[in-house]
Amino acid sequence: MTEPKRITDPAEREEQLTTAPNAVPEDANERIELSEGTGGATRIDWSDDAAVRPGDADD
Repeated sequence: MTEPKRITDPAEREEQLTTAPNAVPEDANERIELSEGTGGATRIDWSDDAAVRPGDADD
C-alpha cells in the first residue's frame, strides 16, 4: 500500500480545498498539529482555532 500524497505547498493546499462550491479561503487552514509523542509515536492534536473538531458538539 502506498502512502497518500501529503499536500505541503500552501498554494496547492488552498487550491485543492477551496474548489468546492461555497468554499472560503479559511477552509484551507491547518486543523491538526503533528509532533513526536511518547516512544517516538506521532502525536496528533487539533488546533485550538479549528472550526470543526472531533467529538460531541456539547463537549
